[in-house]
Amino acid sequence: MSVPSLHLATFRYLTAVDYVDSVLFDVAGPDSTEEIKAAASVTEWLANGLQPELPTLVQPNLTKLGIAGHSRGGKVAFALAVDQHKMISHTSLKYSALMGIDPVDGMGKGSQTPPPVLTYVPHSFDVNMAAMVVGPGLGELRKNPLFPPCAPNGVNHRDFFDECCSPACHFVVKDYGHLDMLDDETRGLRGRATYCICKNGKAREPMRRFVGGVIVAFMKAYLEDKHEELLDIRQMREGNATGLPVELKLWTAEFD
Repeated sequence: MSVPSLHLATFRYLTAVDYVDSVLFDVAGPDSTEEIKAAASVTEWLANGLQPELPTLVQPNLTKLGIAGHSRGGKVAFALAVDQHKMISHTSLKYSALMGIDPVDGMGKGSQTPPPVLTYVPHSFDVNMAAMVVGPGLGELRKNPLFPPCAPNGVNHRDFFDECCSPACHFVVKDYGHLDMLDDETRGLRGRATYCICKNGKAREPMRRFVGGVIVAFMKAYLEDKHEELLDIRQMREGNATGLPVELKLWTAEFD
């Protein structure tokens, strides 16, 4: 379990985490339709399948659902929340919070992978829920001449935030890369590739802590109406305080 997942669990949020790296399209295939269907199926399962798996005294609140994903998983989260591909992703349960951790919609503008999510129309994601996008400052940079950027301009966090409607917020973390929110030890060939293909920062642990913390702050704000921690992050950034484990390059918010 990753640090963000552990952090969420300590605040009584049930999580299902799946990091899908856009850089591994040659392994997974470029089309994410089946992943959208799978995420929709999990959401549908929650209605009747979750309660029997929980202790007797634990009651899930299925009126307060959040959906989040990293990289290609972020694209899947947005596709499911936007529901613009209804034949693929319709769910009876509705989400209240949407989070994209450096979401990526292909190899570049004009080279989106199917099904395309970005429309390049500002504020076109009329999802009737709060949205948060987190991006790294190094994601759009090449690691080396052999590989393209892992989160190219035109299909990355900036483009996703541009299409979000209020309320929405956007964090850009300075000096960290597209995969720096993963565990330090990622096993196997694909795990080792996470250090070779994408531009990285000096360490992953600070980025993991920030991602876990900002997800909790965002979910508290929009699932529990407790906005203090999310606003505290803004004050830390504006005051150049040392309370954050990372330095924020950008903090943008659009509120009703």
